[in-house]
Amino acid sequence: MTIDNQPATRRGGSHTDLGAIDELRLGDAGLGDLGLVRLLDAHGVRHEDDRYDAWVSDIGTDQLLALYEDMQVIRRIDAEATALQRQGELGLWPPLLGQEAAQIGSGRALRADDFVFSSYREHGVAYCRGAGLVDLLRVWRGTTQSGWNPYDINMATPQVIIGAQTLHATGYALGIQADGTDAVAVAYFGDGATSEGDVNEALIFAATYAAPVIFFCQNNQYAISEPVSLQAQRPIADRAPGFGVPSIRVDGNDVLAVLAVTRAALDRARTGGGPTFIEAVTYRMGPHTTADDPTRYRDAAELDEWRGKDPLARVEAFLDAQGALTEERRQAVAAKADAVAAEMRAGITTLADPDPLTVFDNVYAEPHTGLSRQRDHYSRYLRTFVGSDGR
Repeated sequence: MTIDNQPATRRGGSHTDLGAIDELRLGDAGLGDLGLVRLLDAHGVRHEDDRYDAWVSDIGTDQLLALYEDMQVIRRIDAEATALQRQGELGLWPPLLGQEAAQIGSGRALRADDFVFSSYREHGVAYCRGAGLVDLLRVWRGTTQSGWNPYDINMATPQVIIGAQTLHATGYALGIQADGTDAVAVAYFGDGATSEGDVNEALIFAATYAAPVIFFCQNNQYAISEPVSLQAQRPIADRAPGFGVPSIRVDGNDVLAVLAVTRAALDRARTGGGPTFIEAVTYRMGPHTTADDPTRYRDAAELDEWRGKDPLARVEAFLDAQGALTEERRQAVAAKADAVAAEMRAGITTLADPDPLTVFDNVYAEPHTGLSRQRDHYSRYLRTFVGSDGR
């Protein structure tokens, strides 16, 4: 689908006036709905917001249907990948169930020349950037050390080291600045990453040099098994202003609001306003990864409460009220999602295992004696097994 990433209305001044963002507000204590930007509530009711309505004035019924389709497709991809792991086709999978609006809303706001640095859960963002279906899963099957060529889609391969990508994004943003272009770097990370030194260091550098970078935190309420309340006694967005980075909290289950605040932050960065920190308040409905059992650390009542805030259900409710989500349209979306899942399954289950020695490929840009020695040792080790290649 295509969403025009240039808002219909731009605001004047040397850079965009983001209202709550530029106020470097501190907000109230608590981790709930206080201070959230919300345009579409859990019941599918549209709310006016004089700060952000202009940023989505071009989003009519057709565009919202396209965003809804994106979220349905990525939810189906996620379910299929989880099933593939349970069936032994993948070694591991980090589900995104519940976070579709945060990823699709922000991902569809980006331009092709923006560059994304993500963690390991941003499958929806990768889908928006044009990652191949099989490429989403290659690394989780163990057939590659990454998944795609970052420069093909302007998105780095997923970072497993928590928070490291924020420094990568900031460094890239400084390069953009030096080149004199108006592209933007975007770093995606979770609430747990905000306790890492890398994230704090990245905020310092970004603020100091007014780097064109967006720090997009998906607060999904859990850093693996620990609730966000253990590490944040105030909203996470309150931390960034202490570094000199304006911040905003948005309902991460509201695709329209996420699109609006991301567009506003992108425009701020493009016009010399520097970095912005976005806290998208959402919820991880499934496990941290398929190796996790979330029933051991959260109760069913909490899960039920967040099911009532489902990001897809609210868009469905709104479109139903508009008479736009016909049965024919529902069936078409479901058919596309199933077709995408089937294509992905067929592609991943027929991947050939790589030659074991390819693990040494592309480690260094030029020949390296130490690596050559390791390769020789590993080759001789493999020959001790049946077959010359160790298979």
